[in-house]
Amino acid sequence: MKKIYLALLIIPFFFSCEDAMFEKDLASTDPMTNFEYLWTQCDEKYSYFELKNIDWDQIKTKYSAKISNDMSEEALFTVLGDMLTELKDDHTNLISDFNISFFGVDQLGQDNYDSRIVKDQYLSEDYYISGPFTHDFLANNEVGYIRFGSFTGTVDNTNLDFILNRYKNTKGLILDLRENGGGAVTDIFNILSRFVEKETILNYSRIKTGPAHNDFSEDKPVKVTPHDGIRYTNKVMVLVDRGTYSAGSFTSLATKALPNMILVGDTTGGGLGLPNGGQLPNGWTYRFSITQALTLDKNNTFENGVPPDIKVSFDWDDRTKDEIIERALKELL
Repeated sequence: MKKIYLALLIIPFFFSCEDAMFEKDLASTDPMTNFEYLWTQCDEKYSYFELKNIDWDQIKTKYSAKISNDMSEEALFTVLGDMLTELKDDHTNLISDFNISFFGVDQLGQDNYDSRIVKDQYLSEDYYISGPFTHDFLANNEVGYIRFGSFTGTVDNTNLDFILNRYKNTKGLILDLRENGGGAVTDIFNILSRFVEKETILNYSRIKTGPAHNDFSEDKPVKVTPHDGIRYTNKVMVLVDRGTYSAGSFTSLATKALPNMILVGDTTGGGLGLPNGGQLPNGWTYRFSITQALTLDKNNTFENGVPPDIKVSFDWDDRTKDEIIERALKELL
């Protein structure tokens, strides 16, 4: 739940989204009224129908047939939640006081991270924890390993200064974003500002502005500027897997514009549309993606996952090492 509302809060960071605000509820518990309201809101404001080749009219026919006047609240929730999962997007949820619907994009691929193997095989007993980061030296102090498990919104100059000063003499860093489901987008810029030497366009964004499935604003550049202080200029290997989602995928997308940052692992879970939502007439709330993030050549396909520069899979039959970390070390040493 925390992740949901963090995502809602960061939308103004990218856009003045008055055009994306949702209509107020109409105060009704009638099942068909609520179905029609949710279907129409998605139809006019969801941002990835065309990319995902979703026939939303066909979805309406399929699910409206399951609506009846005497159905229970739980049965209605199941129908509406199942309809939303047709969008195949973990930025899409229906939220009641008894359940939350979700898609589960991380189940589309094998996870490639085991925290116990990292601790047992790579970290020393006295590894450091600085704010949201867990970190230590690897490979005889030649490489710094930084685990960032969630975009908590607590990244600040104090912990970043400490970490980058500690590893300033290393050959490279490993930034581990595997199984990172996202959170506060502001953390992305605080982190990336430490790895650029000039203002850099990371990607482009656009927001839904009209009811047709392809009604969008003009593409707007998303930029990062260098931090006025400690920065790191050697290579950074960014570890990702299918569980790397939302802000984790935005960071992964940004690395495509930064030559000193290289993605290692598996394709991310995607989630490059910023979510917004509202309230149904019966009081339940919902959210779904209303924007698109585009690559530097204005392509939106990374919504389905940002591909790694170096693809490596975990070998779950061998618990003595982490193949993704091993490959990152090989690239740095």
